[in-house]
Amino acid sequence: MVSSINTSAKHILTAAAHPLAGEPTDYDALMDRIGDAQIVLIGEASHGTHDFYYERAEITKRLIAEKGFTAVAVEADWPDAYRVNRFVRGVSDDQSGEKALANFRRFPTWMWRNTDVLRFLMWLQQYNDSLSPAATRVGFYGLDLYSMYSSIDAVIHYLDSVDPDAAQRARQRYSCFDHFGEDSQEYGYAASLNLSESCEDEAVSQLLDLQQRIADYAERDGRIPEDEHFYAEQNARLVTNAEEYYRNMFRGRVSTWNLRDEYMAETLNELIDYLGQTSGTPQKVVVWAHNSHLGDARATSMGRRGELNVGQLVRSQYGNQAISIGFTTYTGTVAAASTWGGPVEMKRVRPGLADSYEALFHDVDHRRFMLLMDVDQDVAQLLQPARMERAIGVIYRPETERASHYFQAELPRQFDVIIHIDNSRAVEPLELAQPDTAEPETFPSAL
Repeated sequence: MVSSINTSAKHILTAAAHPLAGEPTDYDALMDRIGDAQIVLIGEASHGTHDFYYERAEITKRLIAEKGFTAVAVEADWPDAYRVNRFVRGVSDDQSGEKALANFRRFPTWMWRNTDVLRFLMWLQQYNDSLSPAATRVGFYGLDLYSMYSSIDAVIHYLDSVDPDAAQRARQRYSCFDHFGEDSQEYGYAASLNLSESCEDEAVSQLLDLQQRIADYAERDGRIPEDEHFYAEQNARLVTNAEEYYRNMFRGRVSTWNLRDEYMAETLNELIDYLGQTSGTPQKVVVWAHNSHLGDARATSMGRRGELNVGQLVRSQYGNQAISIGFTTYTGTVAAASTWGGPVEMKRVRPGLADSYEALFHDVDHRRFMLLMDVDQDVAQLLQPARMERAIGVIYRPETERASHYFQAELPRQFDVIIHIDNSRAVEPLELAQPDTAEPETFPSAL
């Protein structure tokens, strides 16, 4: 294969690269670069690569232990992740991390129900257990909005415990959704085509009702932990946003993509505000999601289509208090499906296409390395011209890889830091069978 870069460029990248050799000091330079930043966004180039999950967890452990980060917010549904949150903070009836992950039943289960996530959760639980009683426990939270019906159940369950009359009103309001058999897509289809009345007013009314009463609930009922009130309010907010998302699903991809990422950014802000209020000091948060959500959309073809994302919104709001880290790989294996709702398969990742960033990094002398692009101007200048970049979501279609999985990006504007794993391997799912239920992804076609 013809080299993707000339000798001078190869020398620049090799000299600037921080090799990753599995040593405790691998990320010392990254910790120095992060400094006192409040938010660290850590991406992944696929939803099914062990190396991305593993390295992301190793970075996060250091951020928690050395930098005082107190929350991990992930591309997962709020109620599913909150069960994990209870487990790692020691307030759960679950006897194991695998039990705590049991709510992740929606396709693709392997995205969170895998051995790498399980190992991180066990570390996090042990870390929290080692803290003094007065110390702040590190939490685990979801940012996504696919869980409309389980969030409805969570709101009603909460109200049953604090205000049975309000719970009955919530049941009446949310009964608007009952005609669709807990099929969010069916609701969205019917509402978007005016085949059924929208449930927007009922969802909004329930959120407002809960918000007006929740302070009183928190003051008069000492039996319920304070976090549970916040958890309930976030579920009610999720229902209103999910209703809007599904109602707009059939009206265009840009609209639903933007609604979803705006909601995730809003949830992140709500979480940061809440944690700051309860602790009395600003809290630091690590965010885990796909590269497509965390790299600045303005530096990619997504932005040119009118799409925004969490990375763009966070950068705009927090400036240099936010650091973004992306991943790439040249080849290897990945856990992915061929169709929505299909079984997980261990697929071979094709070598990166010529003129892609993946092919560029393949020619560097190190097989696993990190580039601090916002620190090294020579590297930033070298990588600035737009190239193809690969993104694999829960579906991988190697037979149509260029059309399905590549997009144009300017990497130094997209991320502050890039980590390249030249030959990566698939995650190990906790189970291979997938549930029948599926929700649509909104990143380019097969992603």
